[in-house]
Amino acid sequence: MGTPSVLATPLWRRALRRFTASESDLAAADAQRVAEQHGGSPCGALAARQRACVCGTLRSVTINPRGGVPALQAELFDGSGSVSLVFLGRRRIPGLVAGRRVKASGRVAVDDGQQVIFNPVYELLPPDGA
Repeated sequence: MGTPSVLATPLWRRALRRFTASESDLAAADAQRVAEQHGGSPCGALAARQRACVCGTLRSVTINPRGGVPALQAELFDGSGSVSLVFLGRRRIPGLVAGRRVKASGRVAVDDGQQVIFNPVYELLPPDGA
């Protein structure tokens, strides 16, 4: 008789885990699942100087000038971590607002210890219910 598979977690144990998990843990797990469905790589596993496609929800959108040039900065969170999307020379982008789900791709850089994608190619995704 073999040992039970680790992947074969009983249904009652998975249900118990959902009941005992915090709301933020459940929200992060759901965000990771949605990001994966849209083809996004986990933000927590991005490598510097590599091209990446990420998908998540914008936590904040601010204007943060860089070297005297306006720059729109948006923090994208996917449940595993976050990455800053920086649009150089932009003060506003229609549709790019906090709470919006976005898919973005570009080369990952590290700026002051934070993962950043400068001038990413992006796609506005439909809201959760659509």
